[in-house]
Amino acid sequence: MQDVTDLDFWRLTTRYGPADLYFTEYFRVHPDSRLDKPILRSLTRNPTGRPAVAQMIGNDIPALVRTARELSHHPVAAIDLNLGCPAPVVYRKCAGGGLLRDLPLVDRILGALRDAIPGRFTVKTRIGFDDPATLDTLLPMLERHGVDLVTVHGRTVTQMYRPGVRLDRIADAVRALPCPVLANGDVDSAGAAARCLSATGARGLMIGRGAIRNPWIFSQIRARLAGEPARKPRGREVLAYIHDLYETVCDPGVREISQVQRMKKYMGFLGQAIGQDNAFLHAILRVRTRADFFALCAEHLDHSEPLELSPAAER
Repeated sequence: MQDVTDLDFWRLTTRYGPADLYFTEYFRVHPDSRLDKPILRSLTRNPTGRPAVAQMIGNDIPALVRTARELSHHPVAAIDLNLGCPAPVVYRKCAGGGLLRDLPLVDRILGALRDAIPGRFTVKTRIGFDDPATLDTLLPMLERHGVDLVTVHGRTVTQMYRPGVRLDRIADAVRALPCPVLANGDVDSAGAAARCLSATGARGLMIGRGAIRNPWIFSQIRARLAGEPARKPRGREVLAYIHDLYETVCDPGVREISQVQRMKKYMGFLGQAIGQDNAFLHAILRVRTRADFFALCAEHLDHSEPLELSPAAER
């Protein structure tokens, strides 16, 4: 997830149980682009001990080919094309999920990248821009161009993150493609993970927002799939995670108010799972000082009760 799941966040997740595979933030690709050095460090200094995939976003074929070849010289498990980002600032430029409005261009991009990438080539996509039926046209393209792994987020681009993940459409991709398919969308707990895998037949899961909210989620899922109880963190453990997160992602050289503002990117996810009626979330987004930030967190989390850490609406 852009500007959130960076190298520092990767490093932090290893304390709670790492993922099996990591995807970088996306490299923005255009005719004048160069490899973003902070994102590149996620590959060259990968602290997780797990493979990492380099993700690209863009629509200029020569630039995508050039970037893919450059990335191939770095320690990458695969190179990924983003067809799923729903941010308006991205899709309005016909990149990310916006490319799903121009499938002939997608077809040309896939062909050019398959020819250019000597190793594994992967794609992340939504099921369409505004029509879930778009997936039916996209899937044969992905097969024809020999994509090695496909991640399917079960929403359209215009749906953003509103309720209604189409697990049936992910299942359609699993049946149609010879390559492994990862399911994505609203996997916020070990139970949700098990239900998603059962409903879709997917080979695995991609988790973004759920891992920010709950860094224990990968260990919890492994336990659930092994038939073991998934341990829930207690309030003080979540409070310690927030302290760790603050120290990990906040630059001590910037103003305190800027540090607190950066934390709000993360608390926008985590806050949905704390308390009732989003009262904590609304309060934390209003604080301006470090002292007030941690005082509010302690008020809600300085206890030993286990927490679900999935949004209240989904419990």
